[in-house]
Amino acid sequence: MRIVILADTHGFIDPRIAECAAGAALVVHAGDVGGGIADELAALGEQTLIVAGNNDPADCPWPQAACRDLPGGQLAMMHGHQWPARTRHRRLRAKFPEARAVVCGHSHRRVLETEDTPWLLNPGAAGKSRAYGGPGYIELIAETDAWHVKPVVFEPLAGKRRRRSVQGVSS
Repeated sequence: MRIVILADTHGFIDPRIAECAAGAALVVHAGDVGGGIADELAALGEQTLIVAGNNDPADCPWPQAACRDLPGGQLAMMHGHQWPARTRHRRLRAKFPEARAVVCGHSHRRVLETEDTPWLLNPGAAGKSRAYGGPGYIELIAETDAWHVKPVVFEPLAGKRRRRSVQGVSS
């Protein structure tokens, strides 16, 4: 089963990521979705699973946390803004001890911790906002006897760069 894991689109999904996500059995989004993205995700995969982030409206239709049974184990997901960075991964693992992997977002930083169980996966940002190292996603292949994760990262999209003047010097 091919699962595409995204987070932190903030209203814009990189078109290269959308193209790669097309046809996935499941597209999951770990919060900070933004306007119009849920509809776009629904058109890409057979199923979608979305949790709310701290930048999503309080009245959004998504839960704070979600779990999904997959071949070979359970995938849990929570945005992660509920805890400070220094304890976030430990607390997410403690909250979902039965999961094979826990997906989070919030930091916009890619994480693949697969040494301990549950695994901790953060795909980084899939949009324009603070996409450290470039926008990306994680592809998870879930089979009954094994799970495989692969991070996919793109170069940042070219765009207008503002010119800044420092003490009268243009850069």
